Amino acid sequence: MPKVMIVDDDRVTATLLQTLLSLDGFDVVHVNRGADVLARAEQEHPNIFLIDFRLSDSHGTDIVAALRATPAYQKTPIVMTSGMNVEQDALKVGANAFLIKPFDPAELPALFLKLIGPS
Repeated sequence: MPKVMIVDDDRVTATLLQTLLSLDGFDVVHVNRGADVLARAEQEHPNIFLIDFRLSDSHGTDIVAALRATPAYQKTPIVMTSGMNVEQDALKVGANAFLIKPFDPAELPALFLKLIGPS
């Protein structure tokens, strides 16, 4: 079962995504502060990250850059989300895909499996 780490400080969104992804067979971990991502990633070893662009304590692009600078996560797929079209910023720091909000959560499983590839 692939493990997804959702990094989003909006609890309603994160809970909804966690429920839907769990129903689709994903193991889901939620982190609501950017400062906690690296430590939790070391504990959880996610197969993919879903990171919001703007968090209360940091920018998603800083988190993506930190993950890409960590050898264990240089190749782990990262999907960034935002209500603003900041796709170029997301891709420039190393995100594999970008989704503008609101997006259809039903599209996530196929996107995640495509990015993770065969296990």
